[in-house]
Amino acid sequence: MESFIHGLPKLELHLHIEGTLTPERKLSLAKRNVLDIGHSTPSSIRQTYQFDSLASFLGIYYDGMKVLLQEPDFYDLAMDYLRKAASQNVRYVEMFFDPQAHTGRGVPFEFVVKGLARACRDAERSLGITGKLIMCFLRDHEAGWAEDILTQSIPFKELIIGVGLDSDEKHNPPQKFENVFKRARELGYKLTMHADVDQENTLLHIASLVQTIGVDRIDHGVNAIGSPELTATIAAKEGMGLTVCPVSNGYVTGDMCENRIRGLMEAGVRVTINSDDPSYMGERYVEENLVALWKAMDLSKEDIAQFERNAVQICWADKTTKDKLMKEIDEYFATYQG
Repeated sequence: MESFIHGLPKLELHLHIEGTLTPERKLSLAKRNVLDIGHSTPSSIRQTYQFDSLASFLGIYYDGMKVLLQEPDFYDLAMDYLRKAASQNVRYVEMFFDPQAHTGRGVPFEFVVKGLARACRDAERSLGITGKLIMCFLRDHEAGWAEDILTQSIPFKELIIGVGLDSDEKHNPPQKFENVFKRARELGYKLTMHADVDQENTLLHIASLVQTIGVDRIDHGVNAIGSPELTATIAAKEGMGLTVCPVSNGYVTGDMCENRIRGLMEAGVRVTINSDDPSYMGERYVEENLVALWKAMDLSKEDIAQFERNAVQICWADKTTKDKLMKEIDEYFATYQG
């Protein structure tokens, strides 16, 4: 099964590019930018990755970003991830980035998006992996700042496929950003939002995503299984699905939410498997997430392949790209001889 998973053409739809910053790259960028980060070895940095909740994780996550200052820094960050993803036969990725976490430190928006986009272009040419960008707003800040970032994105709109919402969900419901997302839709962006695991008012938040905001898909969202009606609505909506991150779930809840994932699968929800912030989570990328979930749930090859078919269905690629990806998955599944 591990051989099957490794060779299977894969997609990743829930990946925070800042969450792929390796300790090695962090040290390299600190040296380049003449920063004292208080560490001199990768192992020393890894020892600081201790968290047991979304809030405690975010403190470490944002602190790590301070080494990202120039356009080449973002290029190197993305290329590191894209090389790793390509080595796991990821064929297509839609990666989140958090511009406010950088512009709030004085880094120009242009540096962020141009560095990431250049890496996507180079990786497609040299590695055969397609990368797209999703701009996320930080929900624990005011909607007015998100509105400003949305305006800043317009000159770079051809480089950004959609917008999302991440960071601390507590006391920051989706409705807070309703007008920003309405404008983003009018600008032609696709829409997604995080519905993190086991948050306060989680079912109300997920219902708001579907019924009020009108998102195209939901990030995390496994708590939807708590409402049969909501689960059925998500399953029935064309192109809608969940970008689930099993290893990440374990850091928040103590398990990968495998029972909830099973229930969602049985209800016909388009569940996809992703890595979230792999550098901070034991360096377990999408392949390791699939392997871990297979072991926990005793999944079949058909189950694993269906995750990738689901990802093709709910990704935001054009039809030609989707057809190509689906053909690769189906042909691999039909001919695998392991």
